[in-house]
Amino acid sequence: MAEITAALVKELREKTGAGMMDCKKALVETAGNLDAAVDWLRTKGLAAAAKKAGRMAAEGLVGVTIEGDIGALVEVNAETDFVARNEAFQEFVAAVGAIAIASGGDLKKLSNASYPGTGRTVVEQLTHLIATIGENMALRRVRLVRAEGGLLASYVHNALTPSLGRIGALVALNAKSKSAVVKTLGKQLAMQIAASRPQAINRDGLDPALVERERGILAEQARATGKPEEIVAKMVEGRMRKFYEEVCLVDQTFVIDGETKVVKVLEAAAADAGGPVKVTDFGLFVLGEGIEKQEKNFAAEVRATIGN
Repeated sequence: MAEITAALVKELREKTGAGMMDCKKALVETAGNLDAAVDWLRTKGLAAAAKKAGRMAAEGLVGVTIEGDIGALVEVNAETDFVARNEAFQEFVAAVGAIAIASGGDLKKLSNASYPGTGRTVVEQLTHLIATIGENMALRRVRLVRAEGGLLASYVHNALTPSLGRIGALVALNAKSKSAVVKTLGKQLAMQIAASRPQAINRDGLDPALVERERGILAEQARATGKPEEIVAKMVEGRMRKFYEEVCLVDQTFVIDGETKVVKVLEAAAADAGGPVKVTDFGLFVLGEGIEKQEKNFAAEVRATIGN
């Protein structure tokens, strides 16, 4: 067996772009044969993947999976929206949704879970896709929504398939009946969540610090009008009601009719459901939300390419 020197590891890394530890392992596995080590890395999906790791990945897909009374939202990012149309990428996102449920919604457990039919883990399969497709990718986040005996409904916006798109929403309803009316309402509420992006089901679910910060800002704005404190207090309460209507699901205006409050829609559904209908949980993923996307300067890219 050839000696596994630092220079040999470095040479393999330069050839493949794989990580130092992966290169060393490849050389050990192939008795120091450089060409065989390259093939070993390619087989494992590691060759060239490392070179892509620093590139911005803010496109991709959001996946929605429902199994019984548990639903999963997953977001897998890529560099371009072109990859979202790749069948292998779509298959990966869909499979990860099911694995996420089995992993209990823990991102670390999900990453290290076995990927079906490959002998790889989920993160290893993702690395394989990076090497195969040629773009940086990232398994960004996962969120489980549990109905606990109730009803789960979903909605996917800008859908490429029924369960894959740019926006995914899940909502859990607690109702005595799972009638067609309740199922339809669930679908409509999932659409509501995707369109209006609430932060909580009701006011009790909001972070108290967020509420106090908003109240403080509104108070300062009201005082800037120069009006008396008692008028300022009324102005703040009025503006807080508007704030709740924006961030609390049940206080929002129902997007289906544009006039009824969601809380009233839930109350009206109780007659068909044979009892109260309550939203117990929801989840929403918007593709790339919170990722600072890099603006491309085409002229600068051209100059860099020609070396000016």
